[in-house]
Amino acid sequence: MLRKHLKNLIYVVIFIIPLAILFLHPKTPRSSVLLDLASRPVGWFQAPVFELKKLFYFRETYDDYMKQRKQVEALKARLLYLQESIDESSRYGTMAEFRRKQDYSSMLAHVIGRDPSNWNASLIIDKGQKDGLKVGLPVVSILGVVGRVFETGDHTAKVVLLSDPSFSVAALVQRTRESGLLTGSLGGICRLAYLTDQADVKVGDRVITSKLSSAFPEGILIGIVEDVQASENSHTVECLVQPAVDLSQIEDVLVIKR
Repeated sequence: MLRKHLKNLIYVVIFIIPLAILFLHPKTPRSSVLLDLASRPVGWFQAPVFELKKLFYFRETYDDYMKQRKQVEALKARLLYLQESIDESSRYGTMAEFRRKQDYSSMLAHVIGRDPSNWNASLIIDKGQKDGLKVGLPVVSILGVVGRVFETGDHTAKVVLLSDPSFSVAALVQRTRESGLLTGSLGGICRLAYLTDQADVKVGDRVITSKLSSAFPEGILIGIVEDVQASENSHTVECLVQPAVDLSQIEDVLVIKR
């Protein structure tokens, strides 16, 4: 019991004496020295209390930060989903408007797969025989020629792309009506061959499907001439043609139904 009273007395001395010196004798030099000496134990006592408060508030602030971070991540995911929905709706609207302006009937299909070993040579779409698709049907987008149906299943089909070496189509230079045969290549760029050495073809000319094509309607954009090369073995000219459609990023196509 005595030790408890002694402890309380020490606390009183520590806190009361500095206050008394401060308020009772504020102007004496000796009182300021005593105040400085007496306030040091108070500072020693307050320092750990202050550190504990910082730890407590830091933990509380950190918890709030983590909650807000989760909310921000959820909002970002929601925003991404909404943006994808908007982009998809915009693509469908553009496709529908494009189909209404064409003289031929077509079917909208979505790209659902690709061959990893030959990414720019073929793709898989979500329409097949049960939807009326047949081998050989032309495949296009609103930007131009994409390829041709190569294989069909009940509800899927494989499309060989314009850039595949096995693809070919009768084509012509839109500006001068020079005609030739366009084929794919391993490098992803196309070649327009069988042009005469007198053909008027320039870099930047648009190449479109010809009415001589047995599969594609005429006038569909294929690509843009990037280079004109004269053949060394014959009196002909070949053109390198960059496809108008970015085949690596295409998501929706139109299959033209005869």
